[in-house]
Amino acid sequence: MTTANLSTKRSAPFRRREIWEGYLFAAPFLIGFLVFVAFPMGWALVLNFQSYNLLSPPRWVGMDNLTQVGADPKVWQSLWNTAYYAFASVPLQLALAFVCAVLLNQPIRGRNFYRTALYMPVIVPIVVSAFIWQRAYHPDFGIINEVISWFGFAPRAWLFEPALAIPAFVFMRIWVMGTQMVIFLAGLQNVPVVLLEAAALDGAGAWRKFWNVTVPIMTPVIFFNLIVGIIGNFQVFAPALIMTKGGPQDATLFMVLYIYRNAFEYSKLGYAAALSWVLFVVIILLTIVQFRFSGRWVYYEND
Repeated sequence: MTTANLSTKRSAPFRRREIWEGYLFAAPFLIGFLVFVAFPMGWALVLNFQSYNLLSPPRWVGMDNLTQVGADPKVWQSLWNTAYYAFASVPLQLALAFVCAVLLNQPIRGRNFYRTALYMPVIVPIVVSAFIWQRAYHPDFGIINEVISWFGFAPRAWLFEPALAIPAFVFMRIWVMGTQMVIFLAGLQNVPVVLLEAAALDGAGAWRKFWNVTVPIMTPVIFFNLIVGIIGNFQVFAPALIMTKGGPQDATLFMVLYIYRNAFEYSKLGYAAALSWVLFVVIILLTIVQFRFSGRWVYYEND
Protein backbone atom coordinates (compact mmCIF):
# COMPACT_ATOMS: atom_id res chain seq x y z
CA MET A 1 0.00 0.00 0.00
CA THR A 2 1.40 3.34 -1.01
CA THR A 3 1.99 6.28 1.32
CA ALA A 4 -0.76 8.24 -0.46
CA ASN A 5 -3.31 5.47 0.19
CA LEU A 6 -2.32 5.29 3.87
CA SER A 7 -2.67 9.06 4.17
CA THR A 8 -6.11 8.92 2.55
CA LYS A 9 -7.30 6.13 4.87
CA ARG A 10 -6.00 7.95 7.93
CA SER A 11 -7.55 11.27 6.91
CA ALA A 12 -11.03 9.83 6.22
CA PRO A 13 -12.08 9.62 9.91
CA PHE A 14 -10.77 13.12 10.48
CA ARG A 15 -12.78 14.42 7.51
CA ARG A 16 -15.95 12.78 8.86
CA ARG A 17 -15.23 14.32 12.24
CA GLU A 18 -14.81 17.76 10.69
CA ILE A 19 -18.12 17.35 8.85
CA TRP A 20 -19.95 16.41 12.06
CA GLU A 21 -18.31 19.28 13.92
CA GLY A 22 -19.46 21.64 11.18
CA TYR A 23 -23.04 20.41 11.53
CA LEU A 24 -22.75 20.73 15.31
CA PHE A 25 -21.69 24.37 15.11
CA ALA A 26 -24.43 25.06 12.55
CA ALA A 27 -27.04 23.23 14.63
CA PRO A 28 -28.41 26.33 16.46
CA PHE A 29 -29.14 28.02 13.14
CA LEU A 30 -30.49 24.85 11.51
CA ILE A 31 -32.77 24.07 14.45
CA GLY A 32 -33.95 27.67 14.65
CA PHE A 33 -34.64 27.73 10.90
CA LEU A 34 -36.59 24.48 10.99
CA VAL A 35 -38.61 25.38 14.10
CA PHE A 36 -39.26 29.08 13.52
CA VAL A 37 -39.24 29.37 9.70
CA ALA A 38 -39.65 26.11 7.80
CA PHE A 39 -42.30 24.54 10.06
CA PRO A 40 -44.50 27.68 10.32
CA MET A 41 -44.31 28.14 6.54
CA GLY A 42 -45.27 24.52 5.95
CA TRP A 43 -48.10 24.70 8.46
CA ALA A 44 -49.34 27.94 6.88
CA LEU A 45 -49.31 26.22 3.48
CA VAL A 46 -51.48 23.43 4.90
CA LEU A 47 -53.84 25.93 6.59
CA ASN A 48 -54.10 27.74 3.26
CA PHE A 49 -56.58 25.06 2.18
CA GLN A 50 -58.44 24.75 5.49
CA SER A 51 -60.90 26.64 7.66
CA TYR A 52 -59.63 26.87 11.22
CA ASN A 53 -60.70 29.08 14.14
CA LEU A 54 -58.58 27.58 17.00
CA LEU A 55 -61.71 26.22 18.70
CA SER A 56 -62.84 23.51 16.30
CA PRO A 57 -60.71 21.08 14.26
CA PRO A 58 -59.45 22.30 10.88
CA ARG A 59 -61.85 21.69 8.00
CA TRP A 60 -60.68 21.21 4.42
CA VAL A 61 -62.11 23.90 2.11
CA GLY A 62 -59.84 23.55 -0.92
CA MET A 63 -59.38 26.79 -2.86
CA ASP A 64 -62.08 28.75 -1.00
CA ASN A 65 -59.57 30.86 0.92
CA LEU A 66 -57.72 31.88 -2.23
CA THR A 67 -61.01 32.65 -3.97
CA GLN A 68 -61.96 34.87 -1.06
CA VAL A 69 -58.60 36.66 -1.31
CA GLY A 70 -59.35 37.69 -4.88
CA ALA A 71 -62.79 39.01 -3.94
CA ASP A 72 -61.77 40.84 -0.75
CA PRO A 73 -61.35 44.60 -1.42
CA LYS A 74 -59.36 45.06 1.78
CA VAL A 75 -56.66 42.75 0.44
CA TRP A 76 -56.03 45.04 -2.49
CA GLN A 77 -56.22 48.13 -0.32
CA SER A 78 -53.74 46.70 2.19
CA LEU A 79 -51.39 45.69 -0.64
CA TRP A 80 -51.61 49.19 -2.11
CA ASN A 81 -50.97 50.79 1.29
CA THR A 82 -47.98 48.52 1.84
CA ALA A 83 -46.53 49.16 -1.63
CA TYR A 84 -47.06 52.92 -1.25
CA TYR A 85 -45.27 52.89 2.10
CA ALA A 86 -42.39 50.67 0.94
CA PHE A 87 -41.69 52.37 -2.40
CA ALA A 88 -41.87 55.82 -0.82
CA SER A 89 -39.79 55.13 2.28
CA VAL A 90 -37.02 52.90 0.92
CA PRO A 91 -35.57 55.32 -1.70
CA LEU A 92 -35.68 58.22 0.76
CA GLN A 93 -34.15 56.10 3.50
CA LEU A 94 -31.35 54.84 1.25
CA ALA A 95 -30.63 58.35 -0.06
CA LEU A 96 -30.37 59.76 3.46
CA ALA A 97 -28.26 56.83 4.65
CA PHE A 98 -25.91 57.15 1.67
CA VAL A 99 -25.46 60.91 2.13
CA CYS A 100 -24.77 60.47 5.85
CA ALA A 101 -22.31 57.64 5.11
CA VAL A 102 -20.42 59.79 2.60
CA LEU A 103 -20.21 62.67 5.06
CA LEU A 104 -19.19 60.46 7.96
CA ASN A 105 -16.55 58.76 5.84
CA GLN A 106 -14.62 62.05 5.85
CA PRO A 107 -12.05 62.82 8.58
CA ILE A 108 -14.30 65.26 10.46
CA ARG A 109 -14.17 66.05 14.15
CA GLY A 110 -16.59 64.05 16.30
CA ARG A 111 -17.15 61.48 13.56
CA ASN A 112 -17.60 58.55 15.94
CA PHE A 113 -20.17 60.50 17.97
CA TYR A 114 -22.25 61.30 14.88
CA ARG A 115 -22.07 57.71 13.69
CA THR A 116 -23.32 56.48 17.05
CA ALA A 117 -26.06 59.12 17.24
CA LEU A 118 -27.39 58.26 13.78
CA TYR A 119 -27.36 54.55 14.58
CA MET A 120 -29.21 54.94 17.90
CA PRO A 121 -32.78 54.84 16.43
CA VAL A 122 -32.08 51.30 15.19
CA ILE A 123 -31.63 49.92 18.71
CA VAL A 124 -34.66 51.70 20.17
CA PRO A 125 -37.47 49.12 20.62
CA ILE A 126 -40.11 49.52 17.95
CA VAL A 127 -42.88 49.86 20.55
CA VAL A 128 -41.06 52.70 22.31
CA SER A 129 -40.35 54.37 18.97
CA ALA A 130 -44.02 54.11 17.96
CA PHE A 131 -45.20 55.75 21.18
CA ILE A 132 -42.63 58.56 20.80
CA TRP A 133 -43.71 59.30 17.23
CA GLN A 134 -47.38 59.06 18.18
CA ARG A 135 -46.74 61.82 20.70
CA ALA A 136 -44.71 63.81 18.16
CA TYR A 137 -47.63 63.69 15.69
CA HIS A 138 -50.23 64.73 18.28
CA PRO A 139 -52.46 67.37 16.61
CA ASP A 140 -52.47 69.65 19.68
CA PHE A 141 -49.25 69.00 21.60
CA GLY A 142 -46.95 67.32 19.05
CA ILE A 143 -43.51 68.68 18.27
CA ILE A 144 -44.06 68.23 14.51
CA ASN A 145 -46.86 70.78 14.46
CA GLU A 146 -44.84 73.02 16.72
CA VAL A 147 -41.92 73.03 14.28
CA ILE A 148 -43.99 73.64 11.16
CA SER A 149 -45.79 76.50 12.93
CA TRP A 150 -42.44 78.35 13.01
CA PHE A 151 -42.66 78.52 9.22
CA GLY A 152 -46.26 79.70 9.14
CA PHE A 153 -47.94 76.35 8.43
CA ALA A 154 -51.17 75.38 10.17
CA PRO A 155 -51.15 72.34 12.47
CA ARG A 156 -52.35 69.10 10.93
CA ALA A 157 -53.90 65.95 12.36
CA TRP A 158 -51.21 63.76 10.83
CA LEU A 159 -52.45 60.38 11.99
CA PHE A 160 -56.14 61.25 11.60
CA GLU A 161 -56.19 62.40 7.97
CA PRO A 162 -56.15 59.57 5.36
CA ALA A 163 -54.00 61.57 2.93
CA LEU A 164 -51.33 62.32 5.56
CA ALA A 165 -51.18 59.07 7.51
CA ILE A 166 -48.80 57.12 5.24
CA PRO A 167 -46.53 60.14 4.56
CA ALA A 168 -46.27 60.48 8.35
CA PHE A 169 -45.22 56.82 8.57
CA VAL A 170 -42.72 57.34 5.75
CA PHE A 171 -41.15 60.32 7.52
CA MET A 172 -40.93 58.26 10.69
CA ARG A 173 -39.29 55.37 8.85
CA ILE A 174 -36.55 57.19 6.98
CA TRP A 175 -34.81 58.17 10.22
CA VAL A 176 -34.25 54.51 11.13
CA MET A 177 -31.45 54.24 8.59
CA GLY A 178 -28.52 53.37 10.84
CA THR A 179 -28.12 49.83 9.54
CA GLN A 180 -28.03 50.97 5.90
CA MET A 181 -25.62 53.76 6.83
CA VAL A 182 -23.19 51.32 8.45
CA ILE A 183 -23.31 49.05 5.39
CA PHE A 184 -22.68 52.04 3.12
CA LEU A 185 -19.76 53.09 5.34
CA ALA A 186 -18.22 49.64 4.99
CA GLY A 187 -18.61 49.82 1.23
CA LEU A 188 -17.14 53.33 0.99
CA GLN A 189 -14.03 52.26 2.85
CA ASN A 190 -13.43 49.62 0.18
CA VAL A 191 -13.45 52.10 -2.72
CA PRO A 192 -9.92 51.82 -4.23
CA VAL A 193 -7.91 54.96 -3.55
CA VAL A 194 -5.92 54.42 -6.73
CA LEU A 195 -9.04 54.94 -8.85
CA LEU A 196 -9.84 58.20 -7.10
CA GLU A 197 -6.25 59.35 -7.56
CA ALA A 198 -6.31 58.38 -11.24
CA ALA A 199 -9.54 60.34 -11.73
CA ALA A 200 -7.98 63.35 -10.01
CA LEU A 201 -4.95 63.14 -12.31
CA ASP A 202 -7.33 63.18 -15.27
CA GLY A 203 -8.77 66.44 -13.99
CA ALA A 204 -11.92 65.16 -12.31
CA GLY A 205 -13.28 67.28 -9.49
CA ALA A 206 -14.91 66.06 -6.28
CA TRP A 207 -18.35 65.65 -7.87
CA ARG A 208 -17.05 63.81 -10.94
CA LYS A 209 -15.00 61.46 -8.77
CA PHE A 210 -18.04 60.77 -6.63
CA TRP A 211 -20.47 60.23 -9.50
CA ASN A 212 -18.17 58.37 -11.93
CA VAL A 213 -16.03 56.37 -9.50
CA THR A 214 -17.61 56.04 -6.06
CA VAL A 215 -21.24 55.53 -7.06
CA PRO A 216 -20.60 52.77 -9.68
CA ILE A 217 -18.40 50.89 -7.20
CA MET A 218 -21.11 51.24 -4.55
CA THR A 219 -23.97 49.96 -6.73
CA PRO A 220 -23.77 46.35 -5.38
CA VAL A 221 -24.09 47.75 -1.83
CA ILE A 222 -26.97 50.00 -2.89
CA PHE A 223 -28.66 47.01 -4.54
CA PHE A 224 -28.28 44.91 -1.39
CA ASN A 225 -29.79 47.63 0.80
CA LEU A 226 -32.60 48.09 -1.73
CA ILE A 227 -33.52 44.39 -1.69
CA VAL A 228 -33.42 44.14 2.10
CA GLY A 229 -35.28 47.43 2.50
CA ILE A 230 -38.16 46.45 0.20
CA ILE A 231 -38.53 43.07 1.92
CA GLY A 232 -38.43 44.62 5.39
CA ASN A 233 -40.81 47.50 4.66
CA PHE A 234 -43.36 45.18 3.06
CA GLN A 235 -43.61 43.58 6.51
CA VAL A 236 -44.46 46.78 8.41
CA PHE A 237 -46.74 45.94 11.32
CA ALA A 238 -46.05 47.22 14.84
CA PRO A 239 -46.18 51.00 14.20
CA ALA A 240 -49.56 50.73 12.47
CA LEU A 241 -50.96 48.48 15.21
CA ILE A 242 -49.83 50.82 17.99
CA MET A 243 -50.29 54.25 16.42
CA THR A 244 -53.37 54.01 14.18
CA LYS A 245 -54.72 50.44 14.34
CA GLY A 246 -55.04 50.61 10.57
CA GLY A 247 -56.94 53.90 10.45
CA PRO A 248 -58.04 56.43 9.54
CA GLN A 249 -60.46 54.83 7.08
CA ASP A 250 -58.04 51.91 6.60
CA ALA A 251 -55.40 54.31 5.23
CA THR A 252 -52.69 52.51 7.22
CA LEU A 253 -54.13 49.02 6.95
CA PHE A 254 -50.93 47.29 5.88
CA MET A 255 -50.86 43.70 4.71
CA VAL A 256 -49.28 42.17 7.80
CA LEU A 257 -51.71 44.06 10.03
CA TYR A 258 -54.61 42.67 7.99
CA ILE A 259 -53.15 39.17 8.33
CA TYR A 260 -52.91 39.70 12.10
CA ARG A 261 -56.52 40.84 12.29
CA ASN A 262 -57.82 37.83 10.42
CA ALA A 263 -55.77 35.41 12.49
CA PHE A 264 -56.15 36.78 16.03
CA GLU A 265 -59.17 39.11 15.95
CA TYR A 266 -61.48 37.35 13.48
CA SER A 267 -60.14 33.81 14.27
CA LYS A 268 -59.83 33.00 10.56
CA LEU A 269 -56.44 31.30 10.60
CA GLY A 270 -56.93 29.56 7.27
CA TYR A 271 -57.70 32.83 5.52
CA ALA A 272 -54.81 34.54 7.31
CA ALA A 273 -52.48 31.77 6.10
CA ALA A 274 -53.67 32.36 2.53
CA LEU A 275 -52.99 36.10 2.92
CA SER A 276 -49.51 35.41 4.27
CA TRP A 277 -48.68 33.27 1.25
CA VAL A 278 -50.00 35.98 -1.07
CA LEU A 279 -47.66 38.47 0.60
CA PHE A 280 -44.79 35.98 0.34
CA VAL A 281 -45.40 35.53 -3.39
CA VAL A 282 -45.59 39.32 -3.92
CA ILE A 283 -42.26 39.83 -2.16
CA ILE A 284 -40.64 37.01 -4.16
CA LEU A 285 -41.90 38.47 -7.44
CA LEU A 286 -40.64 41.94 -6.51
CA THR A 287 -37.25 40.49 -5.63
CA ILE A 288 -37.06 38.62 -8.95
CA VAL A 289 -37.94 41.81 -10.84
CA GLN A 290 -35.23 43.74 -9.02
CA PHE A 291 -32.64 41.08 -9.84
CA ARG A 292 -33.86 41.02 -13.43
CA PHE A 293 -33.21 44.74 -13.90
CA SER A 294 -30.13 44.97 -11.70
CA GLY A 295 -27.84 44.22 -14.65
CA ARG A 296 -28.68 47.62 -16.12
CA TRP A 297 -27.27 49.63 -13.22
CA VAL A 298 -25.32 47.37 -10.84
CA TYR A 299 -21.63 47.00 -11.65
CA TYR A 300 -19.41 44.28 -10.21
CA GLU A 301 -15.62 44.04 -10.24
CA ASN A 302 -15.61 41.39 -12.94
CA ASP A 303 -17.89 43.43 -15.26
